[in-house]
Amino acid sequence: MNPLDTITLTGLRANAFHGVFDSERRDGQVFVIDVVAHLDLAAAGRSDDLEQTVHYGVLAEEVVAAVESDPVDLIETVAERVAAVVLSHRAVKLAVVTIHKPQAPITVPFDDVAVTITRAAASAAPQSIGFG
Repeated sequence: MNPLDTITLTGLRANAFHGVFDSERRDGQVFVIDVVAHLDLAAAGRSDDLEQTVHYGVLAEEVVAAVESDPVDLIETVAERVAAVVLSHRAVKLAVVTIHKPQAPITVPFDDVAVTITRAAASAAPQSIGFG
């Protein structure tokens, strides 16, 4: 099998109210999201047909909507939610999602806090995902 191709969305921004502290739930903050969708783009490249790929504009809107929906305590939970959105696109075999929380309530100087998860589509058996 050929290695999978990627569609990458970097630096999506969403205003949301996730966090364990009352102030985070009350005031909200900006979350930054990076998504890498692994899929086979050969058919789309040959046909020039949007239906053979994932519309990255639509995907970006879906990701931001998922982050901005129902507040949760953990950015890990937000990452799982986003991965499910990415994998809901039939062509996507693997999703890598990073949720950045640059305004996290940390008492020491920092640039960013982030969680990254990797999830495979149920239909993608481990041996069928090629890299390289």
